Amino acid sequence: MVRCWKHSENRLEEAQCTDGDPAASPQSHFPHKAFWVSLSASLLLVVIVLGLTGHFGLSHSHSQSLQVVRITAPDQTGVLINQSAVVDQQNDLVTFTVTSPANQTSTVLFDIKHGLICYKPVNQDGCFLRKMEQSDYDSVHSLLRESTHKSQFQLFGNETQRQTEFLGVLSASQVDVSMLDEPLQALCQDRPVHWTRRAEGPGKQRLVYFCIDICFPSNICVSVCFYYLPE
Repeated sequence: MVRCWKHSENRLEEAQCTDGDPAASPQSHFPHKAFWVSLSASLLLVVIVLGLTGHFGLSHSHSQSLQVVRITAPDQTGVLINQSAVVDQQNDLVTFTVTSPANQTSTVLFDIKHGLICYKPVNQDGCFLRKMEQSDYDSVHSLLRESTHKSQFQLFGNETQRQTEFLGVLSASQVDVSMLDEPLQALCQDRPVHWTRRAEGPGKQRLVYFCIDICFPSNICVSVCFYYLPE
């Protein structure tokens, strides 16, 4: 410690010098402490703002990647079928919502990334899964291309190609829903999921349980009919 002297009226007195002694003035710590506290608070605020900005940015980006496409087409009897397809370009997903003339709605999900189609009929207690084939890729890609130009399509009966596909339900090979990807899990939660395969037809001895009509902007309508195969 440095000795300091002060002059009084009659004598010199020794006094403690506070210069260079950190313990002598507690107030000298306050500006440094306040600086670090304010800096920490500023950094925390910046992190929170960046996190929120990134979250809302991703949400906004995802919402922008979703597009609703509406398709109107007559069925084989001439009755108009209203369909809508939610196109998710970012995740390679197309979700069809098909409303029948009886006002019953079924859902068909095309998972292009994993090459799967999942059918969720309204009048059944299960979901039905099958692998996509080349014709499925062609039809869905036509929807992806056309949806970038317009969001509503009107198909006419004399211009539309129609075909019927029969799928046999392999009821003995039930799928573990927890092993499916998230979009399929969300669609078929609390429902059993069965694999299906393309078949020539059920034959006269077996009944078709239900059919789902799906139309694409390429003027192709597919009627997918299901029946259960023998165990």
